[in-house]
Amino acid sequence: MDTSEFVIGQRWVSHSDTALGLGIVTEISGRRVTLGFPAADEERTYAIDNAPLSRIIYQIGEEIETFEGERYVVRAVEDLGGVLMYHAEDGSENLTQISEVKLSSVVDFSAPHQRLFAGQFDRNGAFRLRVATAQHQDRLRASSAQGLIGARTQHLPHQIYIAHEVATRYAPRVLLADEVGLGKTIEAGLILHYQLHTSRARRVLIVVPDSLIHQWLVEMLRRFNLRFSIIDQGRYEAMEDFAELPEEDDDPADADENPFESEQLALCSLDFLMSSEQAQADAVAAGWDLMVVDEAHHLAWSPEAASPEYRLVEQLSAASNGLLLLTATPEQVGVASHFARLRLLDPARFHDLEAFREEEKQYEVINRVVSRINEQGITALSGEDRRSLEEWLGDELDALMSAQQPERAVIDALLDRHG
Repeated sequence: MDTSEFVIGQRWVSHSDTALGLGIVTEISGRRVTLGFPAADEERTYAIDNAPLSRIIYQIGEEIETFEGERYVVRAVEDLGGVLMYHAEDGSENLTQISEVKLSSVVDFSAPHQRLFAGQFDRNGAFRLRVATAQHQDRLRASSAQGLIGARTQHLPHQIYIAHEVATRYAPRVLLADEVGLGKTIEAGLILHYQLHTSRARRVLIVVPDSLIHQWLVEMLRRFNLRFSIIDQGRYEAMEDFAELPEEDDDPADADENPFESEQLALCSLDFLMSSEQAQADAVAAGWDLMVVDEAHHLAWSPEAASPEYRLVEQLSAASNGLLLLTATPEQVGVASHFARLRLLDPARFHDLEAFREEEKQYEVINRVVSRINEQGITALSGEDRRSLEEWLGDELDALMSAQQPERAVIDALLDRHG
């Protein structure tokens, strides 16, 4: 740049030290220019031919501030012998003329074009790192395994399969009924982790027997880094003590606080809920994206009457979009108990026990056909089995038979139709 580019009164900013703020040209002598930096109370002299400086020109629509602290919006810019005159307004329709000499020396270049014009560039290495980070995050978000492989658990195929099948659904309502020791708690944790990680769920309630409270708390934290808050009688007593504080220290808004609404991830025991009507009402009123109930086979139900515990879980399930029931193998607790669990998941679908018993008989026939498909292949089925498939699947059967894996396609279609 040559000497003619500098004029006393102009405002410039230093590339090498932006903390100095907005400088003003105070002297031009030969091949040197001197700038004062009022914000830092310093003065610097630069060689004109390689001065690390950038001219500051505010554009129309940008906000400027005077050294008196007044703020204006630029509406026009006029060059008067190299020194800029800004025509700006302060919110009214009247324009005020403000010379750049009067601008505040404290500046914050936050907009991209301001940083560009001021010469505030990051190193190329930092930019490449940000790009690589964004690309890596995009790959993680696109992964079908996101939310499932980050847990501190052994990746057992049956657990990952069930967790993926359930967790990818919106508001899943399912019954996890693996044999004892196969990891229903791990499966539930994987589902919770995935749903929370992908924002399919934000508020979760876990209801368990009193003896399992701390086991669930530790497992969720240690294996999945999910920090649940225990809601118990101590929590309510602490709220009561707070409500008894002197009036000047008490916030009326906190007196009626619902502890279930103040927590995104809540854990409580069924025994505590049954002992407190207030806690029951609070838990139902809070509403949930997903609820987990462990040892659900202990909830007694019959067509004539339901236990208080069952009725409470029924109310909570109605207040939750998703529901995970963890229970013993259905065959071990009887058809009626199994129906009671399904009734919690979908009361409209499972509304009559006798109708369900009749449905179960049909499931047994379908199961036998599916077993023969797995053992013999679909081409070796008897004519009777083929007629049964045509009755169940209709015109869809021919298309399924021509699939690349016809056995898998037919079984999936039967599962989709009959559950």
